[in-house]
Amino acid sequence: MRFDRVKKVFGDKFDKFRDIKILIFGVGGVGSFALDCLYRSGFRNITIVDFDIYDETNLNRQLWSDNNIGKSKISTLLKIYPEISGIEQRATSEWVANFNFDNPDIVIDAIDEVDVKIALAFKFKNKLISSMGSGGKISPIGLKIDSIWKTEADPLARAVRTNLKKSGFNGDFKAVFLPTPRIGEVGGSFMAVTASFGLAICSEVINKISYSN
Repeated sequence: MRFDRVKKVFGDKFDKFRDIKILIFGVGGVGSFALDCLYRSGFRNITIVDFDIYDETNLNRQLWSDNNIGKSKISTLLKIYPEISGIEQRATSEWVANFNFDNPDIVIDAIDEVDVKIALAFKFKNKLISSMGSGGKISPIGLKIDSIWKTEADPLARAVRTNLKKSGFNGDFKAVFLPTPRIGEVGGSFMAVTASFGLAICSEVINKISYSN
């Protein structure tokens, strides 16, 4: 059976997976791996939000970019994962604040824009799992999942923390980050790291719904 090996790990907890409502913002180098891991683990009530099309610069790190250059990410992924839903929309801070998202249980932030990350934090608070900077890193060893307030050595996380404080945010949410120096030019990315961020987010989703008090 398809999920036998997953059930051997999680036992009765597996029965929760299908009904958990998950919302994923961004299905690129991090988000595509989070989506794939969740789907292969039995999650089905997933909605993805993205506006982009695949291009050649995606080929080094994004699942399903091969043979789909020029195609919508949302329409492509809805064919690959036929039981999920999609919203083809550029996520702005204003749109996030005003859109009705049907009360998701878990929200995954796999986007880069700081203002949108802030809007997601205010909208979803402790439901949020947010990816910090995965670019310019060459090894996933040392990757951490912790409170956004405990992130370190990550310029994107620092910008998020600063803007949260300026905006008066006093809540908390989990962040995935890698406290190692960046190398190379700005904008560089390596699949070993971006994929590891996505897989770590998938793991944290399961931990959050299965083992947290």
